Amino acid sequence: MGVQQAMPKPGMIAAAEMDGIATPRRYWAHLAIGLAVTMSSMDGSIVNVALPTIAHVLHSSPASSIWVVNAYQLSTCMSLLVLGSLGDIYGYEKVFFICLALFTACSLGCAVSRHLDSLAIARFVQGVGGAGMLGVTNAMLRGIYPKNELAKGIGRNTVVVALSLVMGPSVASFILSVASWPWLFGVNMPLGVVTLVIARNVLPRFPRSAHAFDMNSAFLSTVTFAGLVLGIDGIGHRQAPVMIAAELSIALLFGTLLIRRQKTMASPLLPIDLLRIRLFALSVGTTFLASMGQLMAYVAIPFLLHQLGRSPVEIGLLITPWPIMVGAVAPIAGRLTQRFRASILASTGLIILASGLVLVAALPPAASILDITWRMLICGLGYGIFLPPNSSTQIGAVPRQRSGGASTMGATGRVLGQSIGAALVAGLFGFFTVNGAALALFVAAAIAATGAFVSMLRPTHVPA
Repeated sequence: MGVQQAMPKPGMIAAAEMDGIATPRRYWAHLAIGLAVTMSSMDGSIVNVALPTIAHVLHSSPASSIWVVNAYQLSTCMSLLVLGSLGDIYGYEKVFFICLALFTACSLGCAVSRHLDSLAIARFVQGVGGAGMLGVTNAMLRGIYPKNELAKGIGRNTVVVALSLVMGPSVASFILSVASWPWLFGVNMPLGVVTLVIARNVLPRFPRSAHAFDMNSAFLSTVTFAGLVLGIDGIGHRQAPVMIAAELSIALLFGTLLIRRQKTMASPLLPIDLLRIRLFALSVGTTFLASMGQLMAYVAIPFLLHQLGRSPVEIGLLITPWPIMVGAVAPIAGRLTQRFRASILASTGLIILASGLVLVAALPPAASILDITWRMLICGLGYGIFLPPNSSTQIGAVPRQRSGGASTMGATGRVLGQSIGAALVAGLFGFFTVNGAALALFVAAAIAATGAFVSMLRPTHVPA
């Protein structure tokens, strides 16, 4: 347990001065983190259900409307490492608070947008706020929880992130049943204000790192991820081949320079040295592939169900069995991780997920509610089995003192996978205007199956 003491004044005690912070302040601090993570993670998927409606209302094509998703994922991917580094230097609580305020303000900008361009710009800036919150989350949990309960705190947060992602369409369905699509973003404003108040009063002051901010690495990282995602998305939007080649070439060039620079840094922005740990590298790779397949499915399924004649509210409700099954199965999978190899459990979950995605892609034109529901349950079963063993293996594969770097790498892998997944769906929609949604689900299934193969390559034992 943490050190028990009188309630301190807000932000006055540094988390490094004791092994965690005392209860009940610890629980309030985790509540603030959990609310912020829920908003930032859910906003990556909550809008998917309304994409067909947004495309119609804003007079844009389905491929163009996916920029509402892509802009958020792109900025999150570009800024995650940079904001995590700023948290090391200036304090995690400061970066968290500023990014939470930015996220909340941009939610208002999204809600009042009446053109696709302005909505995409607001989503881009909102993604920066979301990245700042995600990038410092696990580092803050290390200061909030005592060492003997850190794994439990990170585990809870992992479940919150996962459930937030898969619950987005269900929450969207409820909102759309009583309000119009701008309220998908407007709902963040009161929740964001409440979270700001809680965070201001309970988050401790975290220790600062002595190293200076590496502007060159930050620039290289930003350009690398921007070029990669924009290049893939350009294929879907049928950009000029010269432009696509230039974007991907820039990503390759700057990525190579970034990796070379990180090898010489004492405090690298991108802790690539952790990838020398085979178990960790394969776990991040599995996370990357699973996140890519999962987001592809969550972007494509609403369009597929829309083609089957379902309304936005119906679409959200029909996807709801997926997160319900994840919530029911994940705790069981977590307990099974203590008895069975995590790689086998994770691979089994991804194989089940891939099978479910194939079944969804093969839905008949006259599919009933039951036809759709049992397929969603299979997808949720697979994803729920996959999450706990993969998360615990990823964070447990590195020394405790490198937990912050492992958290950043894991989050980068997840967000990069989601960004590329959304861009791939846009590409498929651009080339296959009729059967793009079904094809995207088949591709997502293949990616999930590849993730299962990568997971099985993980060694049995955690290295010393």
